[in-house]
Amino acid sequence: MSVIALSAQTLKTLVCPSDKAKENIWDARCKGLMLEVRQSGGRTWYVRYVDIRGKQRQLRIGDADVISLERARKRTDELRSQVALGRDPAEEKAMLKQMPTFAEFVHERYLPYVKGYKRSWHIDESLLRNHLLPKLGGKYLDQIRKDEIIALHHGHRAKGRAPASANRLLILMRYIFNLALKWETPGLLKNPAKGVPLLEENNKRERYLSQEEAQRLYDAVQQSESRMLRFIVPMLILTGARKREVLDARWGDFDLQQRVWRIALSKSGKARYVPLSEGVVLLLDQLRAEHANWPLAQRGSLWAFPNPNTGKPYSSIYYTWDTTRKKAGLPEVRIHDLRHSFASFLINAGRSIYEVQKILGHTQIKTTQRYSHLSQDTLLAAVNTAVDLLGPAFGGPSKAEARK
Repeated sequence: MSVIALSAQTLKTLVCPSDKAKENIWDARCKGLMLEVRQSGGRTWYVRYVDIRGKQRQLRIGDADVISLERARKRTDELRSQVALGRDPAEEKAMLKQMPTFAEFVHERYLPYVKGYKRSWHIDESLLRNHLLPKLGGKYLDQIRKDEIIALHHGHRAKGRAPASANRLLILMRYIFNLALKWETPGLLKNPAKGVPLLEENNKRERYLSQEEAQRLYDAVQQSESRMLRFIVPMLILTGARKREVLDARWGDFDLQQRVWRIALSKSGKARYVPLSEGVVLLLDQLRAEHANWPLAQRGSLWAFPNPNTGKPYSSIYYTWDTTRKKAGLPEVRIHDLRHSFASFLINAGRSIYEVQKILGHTQIKTTQRYSHLSQDTLLAAVNTAVDLLGPAFGGPSKAEARK
């Protein structure tokens, strides 16, 4: 080991002794700066320091043929200043090497975690696969910037997607980074999605099927290439259940003797019980007969509405649904609108808002009020009741006419 006042000139003359594999040369003018000269001719700058625990550490600065003496000294001073402030550059560098890429974190940590508790994990997986991983997958978590998050968020909206769809991407990114911070991912210090505002949504649009539209939809469903859609859509309309509640329903959930369907884990997190009408009981009988025609391997499926090819629940029925709604001339109708329509049919038939709340499984009446919808005929009948009571002076029938 030699200590030399290094200069640009002396650097040109330094060689490794022939009897050594390498020689360490210390700079007399810059404390901690060391040049490693190897027998192969390679030369590398290092800095040595003592960390806050009193342990000697060594950190590579870089190739001496690329980094000048002046730059190496400046970098050494910077690193020693960090040490004086209680930081450990070598430890920080080691932590950075442990930093996963966005794709690695998603596949190794996030998806295995959400699959254990989140029923809608397949939606997250689809959003990641189709929108986030192609853009961010190869970046390390700490490389993803807020402006990239904003660009993805607004770019999704610019492609014609609804604000709610764009917001789902942002909420998912925010959640992933929150988990990464919660799990103390080495080197990650902040959530780049934090503080990015959601787009304003207007989800309170009213879309309810009329009886004529419901018939058109039924006719289109019966012509669908997907035989299971012929059972799934009527089940949604006749029960007001949510899509996944139907797709994940098991035969053991139905008590046909008591005429009740037990949904073990509803959106509220509690079990709820849906009464089964005559129409639903008939539908389930027909569904049993349909199962009997399946290949032997799928015939004993535990699920009532599975994919006939696998015997397991569908992850998505979007494409067959999209084809069917367009065929019915109802391209704007969403699957969830069938639930709205069910509530509307009950309200217009004179059932109370509290009965509908119980059937739909809402914890708050306010939610049911949004879904309920009175047709124009029902509203006209309601206002005409006042006219009928007031009598002929206000255009209503006379008492004699009312008695007829």
